[in-house]
Amino acid sequence: MQFGFGMGPDTSWMREELTKYGVEELKTTEDVDRAMKEYKGTMLMAINSVCGCAAGNARPGLGIALENSEAKPDHMVTVFAGQDKEATAHARAYFSEFPPSSPSFAYFVDGEIKAMIPRHRIEGRTSQDVAADLKMVFEAFANKESEAEEK
Repeated sequence: MQFGFGMGPDTSWMREELTKYGVEELKTTEDVDRAMKEYKGTMLMAINSVCGCAAGNARPGLGIALENSEAKPDHMVTVFAGQDKEATAHARAYFSEFPPSSPSFAYFVDGEIKAMIPRHRIEGRTSQDVAADLKMVFEAFANKESEAEEK
């Protein structure tokens, strides 16, 4: 683990593993509310974590899914559990019917939760497995949107 000078573990590289894919960090409760209110269409929210399954499976899995899926969310955001605590707790309030877990992925359509990939679907699985789950969610809701537009 990398440590910064006098301030605990350096998580910047863990954040960059998501932001390099165009995922927007939500660091405050205001950031979370803005995204939930303003972002229309599909939105993936990654609940990032320092745990090993986030590094080995979740973050790389998202990259693989984005590379291999024609359907992609309109918006991608992330909160960092254990780091940006208030933002993470506030984000979880938008999908409170699911128990808190990190890493995890929440998928919204027009601000309404439609799918959740919790930690138990990430931990102990490969990044390819996680990517397959994400790709399935992307494609399932992209198809519903295009069907609605055709009617």
